[in-house]
Amino acid sequence: MKSPSPLLVKFSGLKEGIHNFNFDIGKKFFESFEYDDFIDVDIIAKLKLEKKKNMLNLDFLFSGKVKVPCDLTMEPFYIDINTDYSVIVKFAASKDSADDKIIFLSTGASNIDVSNIIFETIVLETPQKRVHPGIEDGSLKSEMLDKLEDLKPKEIFLNKKDPRWDKLKELL
Repeated sequence: MKSPSPLLVKFSGLKEGIHNFNFDIGKKFFESFEYDDFIDVDIIAKLKLEKKKNMLNLDFLFSGKVKVPCDLTMEPFYIDINTDYSVIVKFAASKDSADDKIIFLSTGASNIDVSNIIFETIVLETPQKRVHPGIEDGSLKSEMLDKLEDLKPKEIFLNKKDPRWDKLKELL
């Protein structure tokens, strides 16, 4: 897949050794991937590239936050992103690898697009179920929470037995 927002790291003119790169990742970066789960993004991706004769070691460090809507109330809140990810880039004609931590480039390549690595790492670092921290500690006051409380089943119905279930239990 070709990245809609390429972040190219040119390594062909670099000497062997360690080189550092910084990327400011914002909402426009994710919009270029047509990913709209984030309301706002403020992340710094630091890349430590170690160039060796026949390979590259890429060590990413991500720090920042993303603003997302709560799955229950739609109230926006921030999720902190602090993670790292490492990948090895090998130069070879064969591109067969089942390992997602190894990338193969052709021997004549002069740069690498790291945007997909950054995109996938940040998206996978955010939880699938996004619940506002104010719901868990009871500090969030929201119209939606009041509505959900009103729709909660009443205790009268929770303790009432339904004879249809008793007939079904007899079948077991």
